[in-house]
Amino acid sequence: MDMAVRQQNLLDLGPAGMAAWFEQFGERAFRAEQILKWIYHQGVMDFQAMTNLSQALRDRLQQSASLELPHIQSEQVSRDGTVKWLFDVGRSNAVETVYIPEPGRGTLCVSSQVGCALNCSFCATGAQGFNRNLSAAEIIGQVWQAARSLGHERNGERKITNVVMMGMGEPLLNLEALLPALELMRDDLGYGLASRRVTVSTAGLIPGMDALNEHIDVALAVSLHAPIDELRNQLVPLNKKYPIADLMAACRRFVADKHKRSVTFEYTLIDGVNDHPEHARKLIKLLRQVPSKLNLIPFNPFPGTRYQCSPPDRIQRFQEIVMRGDIIATVRKTRGDDIAAACGQLAGDFSDRTRRRERIQLQVQASA
Repeated sequence: MDMAVRQQNLLDLGPAGMAAWFEQFGERAFRAEQILKWIYHQGVMDFQAMTNLSQALRDRLQQSASLELPHIQSEQVSRDGTVKWLFDVGRSNAVETVYIPEPGRGTLCVSSQVGCALNCSFCATGAQGFNRNLSAAEIIGQVWQAARSLGHERNGERKITNVVMMGMGEPLLNLEALLPALELMRDDLGYGLASRRVTVSTAGLIPGMDALNEHIDVALAVSLHAPIDELRNQLVPLNKKYPIADLMAACRRFVADKHKRSVTFEYTLIDGVNDHPEHARKLIKLLRQVPSKLNLIPFNPFPGTRYQCSPPDRIQRFQEIVMRGDIIATVRKTRGDDIAAACGQLAGDFSDRTRRRERIQLQVQASA
């Protein structure tokens, strides 16, 4: 097997990519299945420990392939059991991943980019700017490291039952790396999660939504946050390119051939901005266009933000109005806020190529 000199990080390859990699060197496809089981079922990262491979093949893999994970830089545990990891992804950059335990369910929130280029005004990640896309290995590596840390499937217990691409970054701006990572989450040779248990969140990148729908069966969550274009333009600048009417049409396409499938819409409630009864009534009309679930998220403050969370009574009133319109609406319980692990608080530690962080800091200083 005369493999390329450059070592291939096998964590960058989904099941199909792994099979193709072996086949191009004359190895049969079942070798890929063996390797995948060692990595994702047994948690083995040493080729020499993969004992059902011949010694000759193990030696060749040692020379021609690698299994490189993002390293855990720190781990924090919240008083409510939420866990946050900071992953070193090289060149002084780090991203954050969060595990949220609940009765009968464990959700892992995974990052797709080092920072985020979309600059949503209420999001800590957006305020920090953007550096680069993560590789497939860095995305699935977060899942692997979390699974090992949590003891996933130790004694038969599945700690991670759901994965949501709702960490740092806009996943659909990194589709090339996202797809093989999603395949590994879904495939039985990887983590074997059902389609409804893997969710990709987007701020409304319509070409990416259509491409995702074409390539893999996963759940979709849309960060909406406003029922009208004028307001959403302020909160989610991407809306200027892909306005709400076009976004809703893309959502209808996404569920068109999926029986009883719905889109989850995320709506962060910000005091005095998007939390009035009129906003709730307009939201009802909008969400009736597509099978919908609404996830209401109390705004989680972060340093430098001008926003505040809506009062509890206003959140409850908003939920009541929407539910009277026959829209399923839940209020997300704030988890991990004592370790800055709540929704919208992930910031990581990285070099900002956009210089957005620097500009925001200057604005805060000027207004102090």
